[in-house]
Amino acid sequence: MQPLKALIFDVFGTLVDWRTAIAKETEMALSPLGIAIDWLDFADAWRNRYQPAMEEVRSGLIPFAKLDRLHRRNLDLVLAEFGIDRLAEAGRCQLNLAWHRLDAWPDVGPGLQALTAKYLLAPCSNGNISLMVDLARRNGFPWDAILGAEVARAYKPDPRVYLAAAAAFDLAPAQVMMVAAHSSDLAAAAALGLRTAFVARPDEFGPDKGEAAPPLSVDISVSGIVELAQILLSSQETAAPRAP
Repeated sequence: MQPLKALIFDVFGTLVDWRTAIAKETEMALSPLGIAIDWLDFADAWRNRYQPAMEEVRSGLIPFAKLDRLHRRNLDLVLAEFGIDRLAEAGRCQLNLAWHRLDAWPDVGPGLQALTAKYLLAPCSNGNISLMVDLARRNGFPWDAILGAEVARAYKPDPRVYLAAAAAFDLAPAQVMMVAAHSSDLAAAAALGLRTAFVARPDEFGPDKGEAAPPLSVDISVSGIVELAQILLSSQETAAPRAP
């Protein structure tokens, strides 16, 4: 078996808690206007339009567009859905950037830092490059590259996204591990020969509404990134130490 050289990560839900942050940012934007709604419901409604919007790109209905643009279109739709018309254009633009200000789950920082000792690390997210850079700077993610949808000009689970990530590191798919909290992401990666690690985030969509265990076969299943690092760094099959 070829040695594992790189780990690529889903970001929304796997590394960052989008739901809490989006609810908080929405409250900050709308409550000064005298608007009172269930902020978590709003966050869920916004996120629920995420996959349908990307499916329009995957199906060829619309050309590839960065996730920021899709999020903004979806924001306008959700505001209308909630009967909110008092948020001006500048406020909408600022609220849309809430996706750039998400905070990591507590295990992520120390886990990623430990993994840098022996592995190349990169996001493999549907988020655009500027979004990933902002999240990395906010949370201290130690990326070696920014990979994912914008690089491949396609949205996961399109095979091009995973294969482009491996190719960017000049690696075979079997030398790359996809790390995600979503079984659909891992299934798509595994079908292409990538290794897979499932990270349990049972509260991603609310209490006990996320995936607590993988419903498919994976190479590793963990409760967080620290545990992933412990398993990989103690393995006899780890890559050679990286040069300083």
